[in-house]
Amino acid sequence: MSGRNDGRAFIGSFTSAGGRGITAVTVDPETGALTERGVTDAVANPSYLAPAPDGSVLYAVSETGEGAAAAFRTAAAEAGDGAPRLLAEPVPVGGADPTHLTLTAGHLLTANYSSGSVTVLPVGADGAPRPASGVTSHEGSGPHPDRQRGPHAHQVLTDPTGRWILTTDLGTDSVRISTLDAGVGELVPHTEIPLRPGSGPRHLAFHPGGGHAYVLNELEPTLTLCLWDAERGQLEPVGEVPVLPDGVDAEGFGSEVVVSHDGRFVWAAVRGHDSIAVLALDATYEKAELVTTVDCGGRWPRDLALDPTGGRLYAANEHSGDVTWFDVDPETGIPVRAGSLAAPAASCVVFG
Repeated sequence: MSGRNDGRAFIGSFTSAGGRGITAVTVDPETGALTERGVTDAVANPSYLAPAPDGSVLYAVSETGEGAAAAFRTAAAEAGDGAPRLLAEPVPVGGADPTHLTLTAGHLLTANYSSGSVTVLPVGADGAPRPASGVTSHEGSGPHPDRQRGPHAHQVLTDPTGRWILTTDLGTDSVRISTLDAGVGELVPHTEIPLRPGSGPRHLAFHPGGGHAYVLNELEPTLTLCLWDAERGQLEPVGEVPVLPDGVDAEGFGSEVVVSHDGRFVWAAVRGHDSIAVLALDATYEKAELVTTVDCGGRWPRDLALDPTGGRLYAANEHSGDVTWFDVDPETGIPVRAGSLAAPAASCVVFG
């Protein structure tokens, strides 16, 4: 860390496509600019990252056919070459191509895309994941002839209360809701919420008020608005809106959805169209209007992240190999490009 008390972030990438692994960066608090501090390629295809709450450990999937998860000590990013240090050998997740992970109740959970499953790995006192204690396999399919022949778990996350585990499944057009039995390290299924057939749900984000959630679809460029009942663990779809303007010829594949800290706006990254959609929520948070789309600053925005202040957005543009940052107008929610950092095959950005 610099003497200017800059923030810290990490960029994941696909090593199989020329990425360098995990890049540690500092974040200028005044401009949002990223400065590289160090790189590690200790894990293949660390496409998604998740920091521990205290920031001392960084978790990564290894998005490969074998599938693994790993932990890195981030204190190493504050000295030496700045690169995080691998805590232990990566642990197999018992599923293929993990694309997302989350830490909850002393366990690391991974969503395994190709095998359509979710893995639970206990976390040891040193912060490193231990061998898997449970693997939950999904079943089902969807109408898309190529992308939905079977289940494809794409994201796993907790609700704002920490009680419920939600998994978006692109292959089955559904969101699965479970609880975690921390004593045995296994998921306990609660319910499955069907979404519109062929939509291909990819990622979900909660409204800061806790009573609503928004699902970004990949196979069709739309956002599904939902009510969330944390008492009953129930998700209820109440509407769907496009994330591309009418008349757009380019294909669009949603990748990441982010909600503003004040709950007024939703942003969605759309690959193909290579844009960030700006949607304004009404007073009920159950309806949204597409305000505009802005260029993502590169090609194929795989991830979109809001900085801790809520004032800047960062797009990880996989095909152009960069991370672009934007200043967000607090009144309109419209992002304005402010700079970029080269990051080959960039796949995600996390702060912590």
